[in-house]
Amino acid sequence: MSIVAVQLGQCGNQIGREVFNTIYGDAHGTHGLCSRKENEAYHDACAERFFSEAQSGVPVARAVLVDMEPKVISQTLSIAARSGHWKYDDRSHFCQKQGSGNNWANGYCIHGPRNKEAIMNLVQKEAEKCDRLSGFFTIMSMAGGTGSGLGAFVTQCLRDAFPTSFILNHVIWPYSTGEVIVQNYNSVLTLSHLYRSSDALLVHENDVIHKICAQLMHIKQISFRDVNQVIAHQLGSVFQPAHTVEADIHYSRNPLGGLMETLVPHPEFKMLGLRNIPQMPENSLAYSTFSWPGLIKHLRQMLIANAKMEEGIDWQVRPPCPGSTVPSSHSTNKLLHFNTSIANLVILRGKDTHSVDLGSFRDPSLYTSWLNPQDAFNAWKTPRAFNKYEKSASLVSNSQFLLKPLDSVVGKAWNMFASKAYVHQYTKFGIEEEDFLDSFTALEQVISSYTNL
Repeated sequence: MSIVAVQLGQCGNQIGREVFNTIYGDAHGTHGLCSRKENEAYHDACAERFFSEAQSGVPVARAVLVDMEPKVISQTLSIAARSGHWKYDDRSHFCQKQGSGNNWANGYCIHGPRNKEAIMNLVQKEAEKCDRLSGFFTIMSMAGGTGSGLGAFVTQCLRDAFPTSFILNHVIWPYSTGEVIVQNYNSVLTLSHLYRSSDALLVHENDVIHKICAQLMHIKQISFRDVNQVIAHQLGSVFQPAHTVEADIHYSRNPLGGLMETLVPHPEFKMLGLRNIPQMPENSLAYSTFSWPGLIKHLRQMLIANAKMEEGIDWQVRPPCPGSTVPSSHSTNKLLHFNTSIANLVILRGKDTHSVDLGSFRDPSLYTSWLNPQDAFNAWKTPRAFNKYEKSASLVSNSQFLLKPLDSVVGKAWNMFASKAYVHQYTKFGIEEEDFLDSFTALEQVISSYTNL
């Protein structure tokens, strides 16, 4: 089944391009440990998901590009075409001459309704090219105006037009010390509206990815492209083909449906985080070896201690003892940092995946009490290595990982709103104070639900 990407705003289009680049490069490489038949099956499954064949023979990304300014879209189209390996459809993009000025209300209330028909026509045409449509993968940021405001509006339109298709929103969380003064307003409005329309929100935090670039990739002067390439690697590690059932000879045909079934058992809990190990500069790979027990041990501790990368993990954090409701005073502080999960998915890529022991992820103490631990954990595997890593493991988690940043964003936005700072910039485009209050209420409910796991 095919996935249609909807790239929204400057950030969404730049990341989308890197994602397709990563996916294409990985799919068309061969892996010596895999048979020719295995490599061909992997390539075909990937092509079905993300590309359609043009008459020229160059694969065309299943994507619609949307921005209110033409510069980034024209760059994205030309860079993809220059590669000679794959390209975007020249007719599957929409742009205007004027941006949203970092104002969510401008994107949602003005640009959205004004351009709805043109954008949705492009989406409809892309969906009709699919033999079987799995759903939509939207890529957007929360801090600005177009990605956030127009992105929320388009997501709502997708839900109305394709009520039975899956919608996964990939959301870039702004830097905690960002340059957009109203980024917390934009973030609160974006998240609350996406929560109504989307099946799940897969979140990447700019601060975390920046730290990975500096500490793991050893990049001295970090550019947006460096950040986007790390994000694209992590997304590719999830969306590339894998076997969802042990000993299955066919790759999963419905990746979005598989993710939702595995990770979103209740509509109140839609926040997904992603961790991937190992991550290192390409020139270090030849000198590095990894064992599955070591990777799994690190990944599990990253989960329970809410560590976003494999450096600096707090190994003192432990799950609560079975049957214990009140922790002892000695362990109270460590338990307070324990990251409770609703559901987890581990994806293993590389040799000997069939022999990996994942029992530690089935520990009931990792999960909320209202879900059967057998239903809360799943594993996908493939013997084919990903992106030149001999062995790699990804963890997609529906857990309390985002509680602190979400609470911070809502708190900062509320403090600004209480003093009516910049509110007039939103009301002039049609967003009322009541809309802000509804958004605060919705997100406070999300915080409460995750806190009480």
